[in-house]
Amino acid sequence: MKYSSNNLRKISSIMLIGLSTLTSFAQQGENLVPNGSFEATDGKVKKLGGLTSATGWTSPTGMRADLFTPSKSPEINTPLNGYGKEDARDGSNYAGFTALSVGNKVPRSYVMVKLDAPMKKGMKYCVKFYVSLAEASKYSSNKIGANFSKKDFATEDKTSIIDVAHVLHPDNDTKTINQQFSWEEICGTYTAEGGEKYMTIGNFYADDKTKKETNKKSKDIKVTQIIAAYYYLDEVSVTLINDGLKCDCLIEETVNEFSTTIYQKAIVLNDKMTVTQKIEAQQMFFAFGKANLTPVGEETLNFILEQMKANPDLKLEIMGHSDKQEDSVAIEKPQYADMSSKRVNLIYNFLSDNGIATTRLISSAVGSEEPNTEINENDDADLTMAKNRRVFFKVR
Repeated sequence: MKYSSNNLRKISSIMLIGLSTLTSFAQQGENLVPNGSFEATDGKVKKLGGLTSATGWTSPTGMRADLFTPSKSPEINTPLNGYGKEDARDGSNYAGFTALSVGNKVPRSYVMVKLDAPMKKGMKYCVKFYVSLAEASKYSSNKIGANFSKKDFATEDKTSIIDVAHVLHPDNDTKTINQQFSWEEICGTYTAEGGEKYMTIGNFYADDKTKKETNKKSKDIKVTQIIAAYYYLDEVSVTLINDGLKCDCLIEETVNEFSTTIYQKAIVLNDKMTVTQKIEAQQMFFAFGKANLTPVGEETLNFILEQMKANPDLKLEIMGHSDKQEDSVAIEKPQYADMSSKRVNLIYNFLSDNGIATTRLISSAVGSEEPNTEINENDDADLTMAKNRRVFFKVR
């Protein structure tokens, strides 16, 4: 059979479209976490603290996380090791970290990995990993979660990383993770701010914001109990979710029962305004329980950043506010506590990370005690709260 050049071009186009479609589907389901089951290693693991032997993984603080693998060394062997006994969920290796210790007697540790590709703004990702409480743990805890960041955490101090967990167990508020002899799934959906390159797993909340329960050690496992909540970790994945689909978590994610409204006010600037007036005209608003940048918020901060760089003598006060419902709900759900501080810290870190000296920045977490003066009598309850979830600016 003979084909004209036009027919050949059409066939080629169809083949390219088909290949493009296949590539697109492959990207949708691709795990962005390299070596998610810790099977690939660089050299032999000889002792505890050897997480960095797992290709792509590292410990972001001076307290090193662990890698367990079939070994002649009993403390790091699988399935039986110095912290207990657990079969790997996938392959033969898994990691281990300390999530909580009373009085920091055993400093916390974390596991961190650089994703294969930066996350895309506004896209949703299914995040999954599995943990198992080691039998040596005197305690179990909640608050074990995943944090996504544009920059890596990096310190040699044996310190806790106090930040936010973007994905937690769906039952995080009501239970500690106390599953032994099997694996507990932690699963949820994360909507990317854009540009996140690193995933860190651990406990990002202060001791007084973390629930703990005493764990009864099994008589069958002869290990020395530690005054901590220590967890094994395996099978970590982050995959892009197709539009209209949900993350297939074993326990369905909790739907946000609170307001998702984000108020936004049109800001009009003119040439007659001073730099101070232009900066103080800027406002940022947030959804309930959120302290993340919206596209409008990012434009606002970029404008302020430009003005601060052009006027190096200016100092800026960042005034964060919450609404009363956030403060009320936080009594039972600590993840909603201190929202005004979290919003201030978001902006403070953005400006300082982009070259503004911290001596020029003043943090003011106001809380919910000062309602927005722009609330009027026609605003319903939802809009009133949305207007209160805000950050204003004052030039000093």
